[in-house]
Amino acid sequence: MRQERIIQASIFDVFSAHEIGRELRAISLWLDGHRQLLSSVAADLRRDGLKQTGRHGLPAEAVLRCGLLKQYRQLSYEELAFHVQDSASFRAFARLPVGWCPKKSVLHKTISAVRAETWEQINRVLLAGAKAAKVESGAVIRLDSTTSAALLHEPSDSSLLWDAVRVMVRLLRQADELCAGAAPAWRNHRRLAKKRALAIKYSRGQVERVKLYRELIAVTRTTLGHLQAAAQMPLSGGVAAEAWQAEVRHYQPLIEQIIMQSERRVLRGETVPAQEKLVSLFETHADIILKGSRTPCYGHKLNLTSGRSGLILDLVIETGNPADSERFLAMLDRHIAFYGSAPRQAAADGGYATRDNLDHAKARGVADVAFHKKRGLTIEDMVKSHWVYRKLRNFRAGIEAGISCLKRAYGLARSTWRGLAHFKAYVWSSVVAYNLTLLARLRPS
Repeated sequence: MRQERIIQASIFDVFSAHEIGRELRAISLWLDGHRQLLSSVAADLRRDGLKQTGRHGLPAEAVLRCGLLKQYRQLSYEELAFHVQDSASFRAFARLPVGWCPKKSVLHKTISAVRAETWEQINRVLLAGAKAAKVESGAVIRLDSTTSAALLHEPSDSSLLWDAVRVMVRLLRQADELCAGAAPAWRNHRRLAKKRALAIKYSRGQVERVKLYRELIAVTRTTLGHLQAAAQMPLSGGVAAEAWQAEVRHYQPLIEQIIMQSERRVLRGETVPAQEKLVSLFETHADIILKGSRTPCYGHKLNLTSGRSGLILDLVIETGNPADSERFLAMLDRHIAFYGSAPRQAAADGGYATRDNLDHAKARGVADVAFHKKRGLTIEDMVKSHWVYRKLRNFRAGIEAGISCLKRAYGLARSTWRGLAHFKAYVWSSVVAYNLTLLARLRPS
């Protein structure tokens, strides 16, 4: 059984006079004024079809507030469990029931259950309130893109093959237990695969590297054959056996893809397109994002819209690595759909600049559109005057500070949650924590 909120607040909830305590108090007051959001959080926590009986679980209000605390202070779940027990301000903000001290596993299970759509809904309610309070009208916007890395190590063909072998060895050991000794004989090549992967990392010369790769690929294929043979055997164990079979069905095509792309890249010397590459056996959703001459990012590209207040008005987590110019009008249409009218002025990075984007933005009712780089466009085509262009170009640069703050202070640089759904939830929770903190600073009362 799970409540949405604790009806009676504790009289001992006191916020510190420190700046952080004042910000937490302002955010808490905003949450108290928008309690209708708790029903969405409660629905996420109940969506697994659990019966509404038994002992009380962590209330939805406490889950939401703990999730915001985690992103606001960039805490691990273990640190969060300590601080909500140790800090009076944190405990007052979290609204935990009297005597409750949730462990890190409880915080992890409940906070990660809140979907990205719920966090986005909270952000939209926040923006609607900011508009009503005349903090952010959405009349002047700026657009830019950035990247957020997924939770994976630097990918290489050898490390992916090594990951594949150790996962298959783990599954084969489980098969031995489920078959009660009747599993087909197999040989553990994990140690050999690790040695070959390390030798490839420190090898010199293409000839030696190719030789080591042939051996590592052969070991991976052999282990995959053992796993396929084990998958054909009758297993005893009921639910455990079904879970094992599902895991084999999940990993087998991925391992085959890793073997294929390693053979193409290393043995045949082919260039494998980025959209055909698998960069992680575990975070399969991760894309390869290249921006100019920067270090590749293995995660997802993000397109953001910000306003004069600095609040993040919109965010889209892209699939693949689309050009900025392809996403300008889509972001503009999302803004118009939410605010009900086109912005009066828009400033965007040079990557968004094309003649078609300019013409369509003007047709949608945007009076001034300033791209950081002209790319063949004249200032007169974009805005009314050179003065307006300079103002909008300088205004656009402000979004870089917001992105930097999101990455440094709110964890947007790298998601620490696994899976695509949790990646999106992590990104949106970072944005909500950032916007609530900024709103608390703009309107501390």
